[in-house]
Amino acid sequence: MRKLLFAFALTSLLWSCKSINAHKEPIIQATINLNEVKNDQVLVTVNAPKINSNEINYHIPKTVPGTYSEDNYGKYIEDLKAYDKKGNLLVVEKTDLNSWTITNAKKLNKITYLVNDTFDSEKGTSFGQDDVFSPAGSNISVGENFMINTHCFIGYFDNFLAVPYHLTVNHPAALWGGTSMTDQDNSVSSDLFVSSRYAELVENPIMYSKPDYTSFSVDGMDIQICVFSPTGKYTAKSITPEMKTMMTAQKKFLGKINSTKKYSVLLYLSSLKPDDAKGFGALEHPTVTTVVMPEIMDKEELIKSMMDVVSHEFFHIVTPLTIHSKEIQDFDYNAPKMSKHLWMYEGVTEYFANLFQINQGLISEADFYNRMAEKIEEAKTLNDTMPFTTMSANVLKEPYKTQYLNVYQKGALIGMCIDIIIREKSNGQRGILDLMQKLSNEYGVSKAFNDEELFNKISELTYPEVGDFLKTYVAGPTPIPYDVYLAKVGLGKSKMQAPTAIFLKDNETPYINVNPTTKEIFVIPNMELNVFFDNLKLKGGDIILSINDTAYTLDNIYDLINQSTKWKENEPISLKIKRNEKEITIKGNVKFPMEEKDNITVTDDSKKQLKEAWLKG
Repeated sequence: MRKLLFAFALTSLLWSCKSINAHKEPIIQATINLNEVKNDQVLVTVNAPKINSNEINYHIPKTVPGTYSEDNYGKYIEDLKAYDKKGNLLVVEKTDLNSWTITNAKKLNKITYLVNDTFDSEKGTSFGQDDVFSPAGSNISVGENFMINTHCFIGYFDNFLAVPYHLTVNHPAALWGGTSMTDQDNSVSSDLFVSSRYAELVENPIMYSKPDYTSFSVDGMDIQICVFSPTGKYTAKSITPEMKTMMTAQKKFLGKINSTKKYSVLLYLSSLKPDDAKGFGALEHPTVTTVVMPEIMDKEELIKSMMDVVSHEFFHIVTPLTIHSKEIQDFDYNAPKMSKHLWMYEGVTEYFANLFQINQGLISEADFYNRMAEKIEEAKTLNDTMPFTTMSANVLKEPYKTQYLNVYQKGALIGMCIDIIIREKSNGQRGILDLMQKLSNEYGVSKAFNDEELFNKISELTYPEVGDFLKTYVAGPTPIPYDVYLAKVGLGKSKMQAPTAIFLKDNETPYINVNPTTKEIFVIPNMELNVFFDNLKLKGGDIILSINDTAYTLDNIYDLINQSTKWKENEPISLKIKRNEKEITIKGNVKFPMEEKDNITVTDDSKKQLKEAWLKG
């Protein structure tokens, strides 16, 4: 999972506002009816297998792989009813947020229930901890879009997780379902998807909307890009060139590690209306990534964000989708036990998402160094003495839950340090990608490792120094001395003054807000302003009407935020404001608030050969 929080902090804060049944083995047949939406709910019917007990429990997941949070998807289920073959109701008791107990279960023929979508319930001020992360959620928008993350709609009976699932989706003929599954029904208004077990079904989301997709092939992998854009601002065709460039580079970087034959990217662009998605980022699956982004982003930023989040999710093909522990192999959706190795599942994945870009020439060395320097700084703001393995195993509860974001910071840096150690010990011949290849060969999709054995196995496959690093800095409380590892490849840290966000204090608190009634943007009163505002003599309460002859309101505030990142220090700027009901024109120069940051630079040219092997090998 990749969450994008930093880029959208201001925007978020401003929005307070035909069935195969010849087998004798049990089969779960489920139907989602998208043709009849009532009260923003869809009807789901699940035909039960033969039950031999007097009671049976039906569960909707509490959590699903890749989210690392307890989201209680059962909260979105209403009016669950159980029937026998004659249509008589059986007694049903809801036993917790996600579970229902059905009595006289030997007579059970089917259950029905209504499903609410999650996008509607996301908080209006910011993406809260109680919200379902949008790429793992669901949307019900009649005639336009249905985001079907299957775990939001379909559950499981006790002891029937391993039986095949046949899912039928009845849908408007005008809507097409983007997915990596194969539709086995030729009808234009009904799709049939067959999965070998519940876990396979859960890993295959479907996005229904008017057909907007492209397909291309990269080194034996068929890739599909599907887009839902509410205003039509973006199409699959408009972003495919960049996606093809990126995924071609990723395939080249991974080499023989990846053997996936089909991969889909499902991109949902949010209108940012109060009842639409607000959790931006992506969620990985073995053959598909679901992505949610705000539609108001300009193309340059959308592409950059897609490059970061989709590349991250794609690299999950390596881990945990190929290399994983028994906790993931035998995932318990309602009483999950978490693995100790988030440093690898998310951290190494995030490291690869950055390393491949410098390795394949998509970014410069300076860009890569800046990214790593930022991760070092951001990791410092989190608990640097909390053992990563402890945090990982307990990530569903506090105080570990709030440290989860460190998987993208310190987790990636752990990957970087291991990579450097292996490069140094092998004279540049091997790196962490080689380690992941060996782990893939040792374990793989169908063979899980024991949590406790992984560090010893890695040490065996690489060098004792790697094992020592893992035990000291990943399983232990000792902060990582990044300078030591950077020096091995001729790099060091220096201080530099760097511009920060104009409209955010500490990259978090906005200096501006909006009036939801008038849609006017105003400077927040009674707040100490930064140098940008002071230099132009702006005051709290001032209403910003236009900047450089472009009018701004709530409708295009994201354009303003994005444009501000492109301004240059000291360039001329003209603002039209309203102060005390009087319009005023202010002319001046852009002044950026600055902060001191660590910068990574080359300090030892004698290590150039090892550095090149690390970055380009």
